[in-house]
Amino acid sequence: MLTSSRYRLAAVLLATVALLAACGDDDDSTETGDDATTTEGDTVTVTGVDYKFEDLPDEIAVGTKVEFKNSSAKEVHEFVAIKIPDSETRPVSELVKLSESESEAIFGAGPPAVGLLAPPGGGETIKTVGDGTFAEAGRYAVVCFIPTGADPAAYLAAAEKSTGGPPDVPGGPPHVANGMFAELKVN
Repeated sequence: MLTSSRYRLAAVLLATVALLAACGDDDDSTETGDDATTTEGDTVTVTGVDYKFEDLPDEIAVGTKVEFKNSSAKEVHEFVAIKIPDSETRPVSELVKLSESESEAIFGAGPPAVGLLAPPGGGETIKTVGDGTFAEAGRYAVVCFIPTGADPAAYLAAAEKSTGGPPDVPGGPPHVANGMFAELKVN
């Protein structure tokens, strides 16, 4: 069973992203959807692709539910939404470049608001934290911490057995290091 402590530990990976993101291309764009704000009770379908989120609006209303799909044929993807403290004003594209201690101070305070895991090929989404509904207003970092190139079957099996902390499977840097992050405002 996946636990929320997995995500606290995964937040530390943001420090790793600092080095990797600096070495990547300069395109900080994510394929987020339209600029329209949803209304409370709406459902938004977000798609994970290699390595970005598609159809993620810039803003949604409190009470909006996210359904997460994966269109990748080869990679597991996750939609992890971590609330950013109200006092923090930097964009997510800067936050993913912070040192380990700075990252932990911002993201390590508690479990994420939403955690959804989707296998490749359109398989059934696994709810790891909550049901996808955003219950609290604020600004959120949306990230995917899955290791690049991890074997999907091995990752899902290890995740099922995990009792606290990210599954230990071979792979490269987390998808967030490849640009799979976005910012979401919940009103």
